[in-house]
Amino acid sequence: MKQPKSKYIIITSIAKPTQAVKKYAGLDDWQVIVVGDKKTPKNWQHKKIIYLSPEKQTKLSYQIVKLLPWNHYCRKMVGYLFAIEKGAEVIYDTDDDNIPKKDWAIPQFWGKFLVTPPQIGFINVYRFFTQQKIWPRGYPLDLINEKWEEVKLTPRKIKIGIWQGLADNDPDVDAIYRLVDNRPCNFNSNPPMVLNRGAICPGNSQNTAFRKELFSLLYLPAFVNFRFTDILRGLIAQPIMWSAGYRLGFSKPTVTQQRNIHDYFKDFESELPMYVNSKKVADITTLSVKNNRSIVQNLTNTYKHLYNNRIVEKQELSLLTAWLKDLQSLTSDKL
Repeated sequence: MKQPKSKYIIITSIAKPTQAVKKYAGLDDWQVIVVGDKKTPKNWQHKKIIYLSPEKQTKLSYQIVKLLPWNHYCRKMVGYLFAIEKGAEVIYDTDDDNIPKKDWAIPQFWGKFLVTPPQIGFINVYRFFTQQKIWPRGYPLDLINEKWEEVKLTPRKIKIGIWQGLADNDPDVDAIYRLVDNRPCNFNSNPPMVLNRGAICPGNSQNTAFRKELFSLLYLPAFVNFRFTDILRGLIAQPIMWSAGYRLGFSKPTVTQQRNIHDYFKDFESELPMYVNSKKVADITTLSVKNNRSIVQNLTNTYKHLYNNRIVEKQELSLLTAWLKDLQSLTSDKL
């Protein structure tokens, strides 16, 4: 009898199967789930991929299905839950325009890696992989021109909660970079590096793997601007991971992004709350997290404080509650 897969790739798409989607479908040991939306072609199919059409989604028992807006990136959370229900141990988050390279792989979640010093605040991880002046989407704008001081990386054994891989050609940068510079970037294939407690860098949903113990942190806020949602998730996740003994790691580029067409100025407008609030979110989350609380308790408490500080809307608290109830119903582990 064929063993069920334990590693899942989740993508949402409104296009017919792209080159990236087809390549992911050919990866051994991984099951791809594509979450459809109202704009996805009606006849979308691929023999190796589980496709969750809008009709299939409405038949699922997950509480979030009715609360999530349609034609929205965050519908991929339905795919997360479906993978968890099927027994996922690792969930890899990506998009339909990120083409995996021949050596695509996720590093181990436990091992000896190069680690930053603790308590150094925001750090531009891209600087470890290129000399080009470039920064990740969500990096505080007032830090971009600060003098770069060499950070010593020390090898040590450490637990990784989330791996963030880089993307070549058109990496995850903000609209300001694209409007002002927009040069392609191909990063160096340096060894992975890990952020210690108190060192923080924005993460995204472009080339990102979560371990089972942190599946609750997959939650994508659905009632913030589209270009802020995954950045907000990553900023919230890091202090919560620290309290649970996990860290965020960055690996060499394992995908090449052939980016879908965007209006850069519309992206800029969508990113405005991100520019204003990135530092605030990191500060609020750090103050909201307590070491004697569970991951879920810290996540819930953080969102309450973000709501009190007018960074998220009240609808977000209801959707988060539904997400956590769905998770609890699908897992035997205590959240």
